[in-house]
Amino acid sequence: MKALQTSENTGRRMTILGHDIYYEYYPQNPSAPTIMLIHGFLSSSFSFRRLIPYLRQEYNILSMDLPPFGSSGKSQKYLYSSRNQALLALELLNCLGIKKVLLAGHSMGGQICLNMMQQDSERVEGAVLLCSSGYMQKLGRLLVMSSRLPFFHLLVKRWLEKSGVEENLRSVVFNQEMIDQDMIDGYMEPFLDDQIFKGLTKMIRDREEDLNTEDLKQIQTPCLLIWGEQDKIVPLRVGQRLESDLPHAKLIVFNHAGHLLPEEEPEKVFTCIKEFIDGGIN
Repeated sequence: MKALQTSENTGRRMTILGHDIYYEYYPQNPSAPTIMLIHGFLSSSFSFRRLIPYLRQEYNILSMDLPPFGSSGKSQKYLYSSRNQALLALELLNCLGIKKVLLAGHSMGGQICLNMMQQDSERVEGAVLLCSSGYMQKLGRLLVMSSRLPFFHLLVKRWLEKSGVEENLRSVVFNQEMIDQDMIDGYMEPFLDDQIFKGLTKMIRDREEDLNTEDLKQIQTPCLLIWGEQDKIVPLRVGQRLESDLPHAKLIVFNHAGHLLPEEEPEKVFTCIKEFIDGGIN
């Protein structure tokens, strides 16, 4: 299959539960399944730009920017917990009249997907977890208390600037030759708005621990886990543990890939998703 062009921007905005939300919606065929894409930490819908053109050939696609990331709001009144992010994503589905959905979540987005399955198992027909977050504990008490300092958001900004977007990208992809200026600019753009650092500061206080083993064992939704063998951010052992704890999960490992699978291996990810759906999601 030939490489496809990256998706054009069809972004829309909506106020959901009092918050400004940016999303991209590609309704292709009313009879086709709808896949909702949930991005990871420090990312946005931009991270699916290479995957969406493949998925759009077969499915209706919905991608949203979770607050405070991308082009969504960065309000200090928002509760930046995984449970609330899942509630917001489910409410977007309600607003768009989408009754049944398949989920595809990358990194932190995978944990949001797990929370969505826990909250509304009837709506979610299946889920693809790409290098999903799992088993993370709540941040330390000292860090949480420090985040209440008036200028703590400036420390967050300085910490991110110190590593830099390009260096962060090098840590999440296996083939570093793929990093070009368009990629750097795309991941940099949301951080040109200083309000994101205040949002990230509040996220330190709001984020709870990931779903535990007992929670995961209650999720009956079929799940496909896709991992990069060279993932330095969420190691393969997390995927192996999730496969063990989720009752209906299958793990696929890409040998020469890192953490950012939607960018690194969009065609292979698409093929796995299609086989998962065509196989009856089981």
